[in-house]
Order: sequence, then C-alpha cells, then structure tokens
Amino acid sequence: MRPRFLVFAIACLLFLVAAESALAQQERGNVSQCQAVAQAIPKATFASFSRAPPLVPAGAAEETVTLTYVGHSTFLIETPAGVSIATDYSGWYTPPRLPMVATMNRAHTSHYTTTPDTAIRYVLHGWSDIPDQKADVDMMVGDTYIRNVTTDIRGGYGAPQKDGNSIFIFEVAGLCIGHLGHLHYELTEAHYTEIGRLDIVMVPVDGGLTMGADSMSRIIKRLRSSLIMPMHQPRPLQSFLSMFGPDFDISYAPTDTITVSMRTLPRKPLIYISKGMQ
Repeated sequence: MRPRFLVFAIACLLFLVAAESALAQQERGNVSQCQAVAQAIPKATFASFSRAPPLVPAGAAEETVTLTYVGHSTFLIETPAGVSIATDYSGWYTPPRLPMVATMNRAHTSHYTTTPDTAIRYVLHGWSDIPDQKADVDMMVGDTYIRNVTTDIRGGYGAPQKDGNSIFIFEVAGLCIGHLGHLHYELTEAHYTEIGRLDIVMVPVDGGLTMGADSMSRIIKRLRSSLIMPMHQPRPLQSFLSMFGPDFDISYAPTDTITVSMRTLPRKPLIYISKGMQ
C-alpha cells in the first residue's frame, strides 16, 4: 500500500505544482521577448544588428514579415500567419487590403478615426478616454503579440497631456517592431526599459510637429534598431538624415514594400526610406 500511496502523493504534488504554474502564468499574462532583457539591464543599448544570425533548421521555411508604407504614419504590417495590422489608421490613407487590426497612436485628426470600417476586428487606441488612466494594450492576435508604451504629448497651449500617445510594439517571427506614433518628448530611461529591443522602428520626421530632427535622432541613436523607417512628412527628411554619420547607412527604396526576417535584418543600422517618403 505504501508504494501506491507514495505514487499517488507524488502525482497530486505534481498536479498542484502544474496548476500553480499555470495560474501564475495566467496572472502574468503575455510575456514580451523584446522587453525581457531590458528589464534586467537598465540603461543598456540593445544593438540588434550586432547579433549573430539565428539558427534555422535545415529545410525550414524562414518566417518573414512584410511592411508597406501607405502614407503619413500608416504602415500595413503582414505576418506569416496572415495577421494584417494598419498603424495610425485614420481612414485618410487606405491600405491595399483591409486590416485585421488598426492601431491609433493619438487622438488627432490625421492619426485616428471615430468611424473605422466595421470589418476591422480589433481597433486599438493609444490613449484612454477615462481621466487619469492610460491605455493598456496587451494581447495576442494570431502569431503577433501587441503591446503599447504610453508617452505624454503637448496639449492645449503647449501644456503636457499625460499618456496621450502610445508607442505600439508588435512582436512576431522573432522580430520586435515599434511604431513611435506622434512622439512629442524625448524618452526617459523608464520608457527605454518598457520598450526593450526594437529591430525595426517607424519614426516620425516632420521638423517639429512631433520633435525636431536633433531630438528625434538622439532617440534613434539610442534605440540602435537594425531597420529605421521614416514616416509622417517627407519635406523635413533631409534635416533628419543630416544628423547621422557613418555608423548608419541610408537607402532610398524603389517601392513602398519591404519583406524582412531575423536573418535578413541589416547588420549595420539602415535608414530605409520608402518611395512614398521621398
């Protein structure tokens, strides 16, 4: 009887441990692969371009993500599992395909709409309509983990409006993709820790509607993303580019679409200028 009782007791213990672990995981929610290291090493610069290429099993198809610049601050992101995401969806710039997800970083006329297409499954706001609360996006859609980091913006008469903008981050196919939104102030150490590593970053260049070229370039230099994709307004682009030296490459793309994977990320930071931003 004793051996049977011992086996039964061990089985019960294992069941309790597994149940407790599952409950803890449920309470923790989704886990960011892009953020995990940042939390452990504050003030670090995460140079994604310097990593060795990941190992891909022989014969395995490498997962790729397609990004298409639609206009202003809107990109269409398409994932290996068929998830489509339109960033800063306002209805002014129409993606070639109706997205499954629409993010809106800021409640500003050219960055959001109150009447999105009803066929869009998820409409994610980067601000909260409830006073003294901030937007909290933390969800899985297919193969993509979507989260946000809120930042303050300039409100009426230049006064700060707390948590009025969100940096949306999309984690898919091993890539960390960030859209800075309508960023008005330089990021704090707490912001960099929340963001973590960004392999691809979409950055507004507009000469001051968000931030001036000097301030915005400091953020990009700190993030050290592999692929930097300017957006918002083409006219001030050259002022932004003039802030970067030989440590960054610049490429003028012949199209508005690029397909990337972990293996094809540039080893040196590349400012990739879509055709629509030229």
